[in-house]
Amino acid sequence: MNTGPIDIHTHVVPESFPEMPGRDAGAYWPSMAAQSCGHNIMIDGRVYRKVDNRCWNCDRRQSDMAESRIGVQVLSPMPELFSYWMEIGHAKTLIRYINEYTAKRVADGQGQFVGLAGVPLQDVPAAIDELLYAKKELGMAGVEIGTNVNGKPLGHPDFEPFFAAAASAGAAIFVHPIRPAGMDRLIGPPNLEQLVAFPGETGLCAMSLITSGLMTKYPDLRIAFSHGGGTLNALLPRIAHGRQCFPKVQALLSESPVETARKFFFDTLVYDLPTLRRLIEVFGDTQLCVGTDYPFDIKEDDPVGMIEKLEIEPDARERLLMKNARRWLGI
Repeated sequence: MNTGPIDIHTHVVPESFPEMPGRDAGAYWPSMAAQSCGHNIMIDGRVYRKVDNRCWNCDRRQSDMAESRIGVQVLSPMPELFSYWMEIGHAKTLIRYINEYTAKRVADGQGQFVGLAGVPLQDVPAAIDELLYAKKELGMAGVEIGTNVNGKPLGHPDFEPFFAAAASAGAAIFVHPIRPAGMDRLIGPPNLEQLVAFPGETGLCAMSLITSGLMTKYPDLRIAFSHGGGTLNALLPRIAHGRQCFPKVQALLSESPVETARKFFFDTLVYDLPTLRRLIEVFGDTQLCVGTDYPFDIKEDDPVGMIEKLEIEPDARERLLMKNARRWLGI
């Protein structure tokens, strides 16, 4: 792997998808429709997102990395490709295709890319199988998973065997919001999903892993949350206070929720210097990694510059730019 700043939050989309395996695969099977000004990803019969060749063209991606002073990108699937809502056979087919596609991009990247796999988490044994295949056969560093699986939170006991397998395999886990709660409460365009609903969804997900006791049972888990952990930093003082007020909450949490949260990793994708300073204050400079959401519209254009503006020691800056990410990835 190359040296230099490591961006743990970037996405890939294949330039094409395999043919839908029969009529029973359902409308959610993705396809790519070429347009004069780019490509449309079609899902459920509608345009899900307009994309360009930055999603799959390594040369253009590497050129953009040089411009933004990023040495390594961690590649993960566009979250809508997780396929949790598909019948398991079709989901396994699509996810295997995307994982092998991502692994090929990593192999072609001359040390500038690290891969994370998708897994069909609606079927925990199948997800474990794909995790192990991605680690052992494809050489991926770990997996990207959604904040919920068809509405079921990650802290649900049903997912514990998957996390146990990830801990045993030494797999990094990157958690990204998907189909967030609260969309029925928003007024405005669809983009509000990313801008307003994602942070709340991510905070709720992280809190579900804290209150489930998962990190106490599996202290070797290396879990990173996108978008700075969303609202988690604001929720922690409330639940820490509640732990002192409510016996049932105290019984639920064997250690301070703040200390548990400091076992997670977080990307720096918060677009705001005071907020980034707050994340360092809450989680520590050992737990934050560069994240951009490249190549989508919401991406951070100058991630290194944002960290350089922080008034921190050179060693702390180096941790944020690369050392924390290497530790999370297990490199």
